Amino acid sequence: MGALPVYRWRLAPDGYATRRQLRANGLRPGGQPVAAELQRPRRRRGPLVAYLYRVDLAKPVLPMTPARQAALAKANRARRICPQCHTDAGYVIPAALGTCVPCAYPTPPTHP
Repeated sequence: MGALPVYRWRLAPDGYATRRQLRANGLRPGGQPVAAELQRPRRRRGPLVAYLYRVDLAKPVLPMTPARQAALAKANRARRICPQCHTDAGYVIPAALGTCVPCAYPTPPTHP
């Protein structure tokens, strides 16, 4: 396989789109390989890279089935359960904390 075509940021030709752009149009890459790259130069680091896919080879997004919806709801519910106190925090527990806020920052007992 040869090298991918590289385009400068915002200068990609029509017919190419990023994953987000495809999704905004109700499409998905559908197993096709990356067709091109966008590169945005940065001063102190390597270029910012975005991968492009061909729009004509993209497939429609698969519809949400009841089973997929139930699995997604179960996964989101699990993200709300604190692994330490086993209660529903009422919000998605931050990965940086790993536990709900009261477990991560317990209040010290106050002495009179």
